[in-house]
Amino acid sequence: MKVSRPFLILASLLQLFLADPLAAQPVYPDKPIHMIVGFPPGSQPDIVARLLSHELAAAMRSPVVVDNVTGASGTIAAERLAKATPDGYTVGLLSQTHVVISPILHKVAYDPLRDFSPVSQISVSPNLLVVATTVPANSVAQLVELAKRRPGQLTFASSGNGSGTHMAAELFRSAAGIDIRHIPYRGVVAAVPDLLAGRVTMMFSPLPVVLPQVRLGQLRALAVTSLRRSEAMPELPTLAEAGYPGFEATNWYGLLAPAGAPASVVTRLHVEVIKALQLPELRRKLTDLGIEVVGNGPDEFTSVIRTDIPRWTKLIKDAAIKED
Repeated sequence: MKVSRPFLILASLLQLFLADPLAAQPVYPDKPIHMIVGFPPGSQPDIVARLLSHELAAAMRSPVVVDNVTGASGTIAAERLAKATPDGYTVGLLSQTHVVISPILHKVAYDPLRDFSPVSQISVSPNLLVVATTVPANSVAQLVELAKRRPGQLTFASSGNGSGTHMAAELFRSAAGIDIRHIPYRGVVAAVPDLLAGRVTMMFSPLPVVLPQVRLGQLRALAVTSLRRSEAMPELPTLAEAGYPGFEATNWYGLLAPAGAPASVVTRLHVEVIKALQLPELRRKLTDLGIEVVGNGPDEFTSVIRTDIPRWTKLIKDAAIKED
């Protein structure tokens, strides 16, 4: 029986396909990647996510779509990531509040160590300790002295119960041995008007939020909460330099995938993230926001999370902080 040429070609292709099953597998990524961000558009982490997603999309030749998922102190975003299909097409830019602090304070549907595959800690950002200009304190020492003379009278604003800004102030209160009252707001920006008006005494704020007011002389900055001085305000001492050795209360953002994501996918994402973070223009933009680039590996990032959990658990327990 004579076999047609098209049939022979088709048979040969089929044989090759069956002989190499890997040929049937698509190359990652072959469709858009969605990056969940647990903050609203225009916020500092949203800006970080959009800068990073732009570079990742160019490097991976696939769209990277930022999905802002807000609410419940970021736990909705973290839960959505934890429950996403672990195929590398859903990742999340989350903070230590989402991953570490919220699970300590609230009942959440995810475990910070069991339900995520860390890719890389993207950045760390110090808080600024700022006071209203009406406060008679030009240094941390003077502020602590004032608080000890007026126990329970000085107040500190935060972006909400259990937030990073709240935790920083609680750590300061504990380290300094002072009695200051917590006034929670719905976000840091909401607290700024009362701080400017002197209705609250102080706040630990992400640097970019209050930097314009500090530079205009509308707020007074006393220190930064990182172990090293901030490149954005190198003239400011750290709280460690101001008399509290080892004091550190920074905000980190990291890229995570759902647990069970293929190791090859996590590696590819990590490699491309590191390449992006090494770009001078991206680093400059992040530095201008008061953000320090980290760009560590999955194991190092996991270690950061493991170290943070007992640290913040102890502080929350000692300060008797309760969920809202």
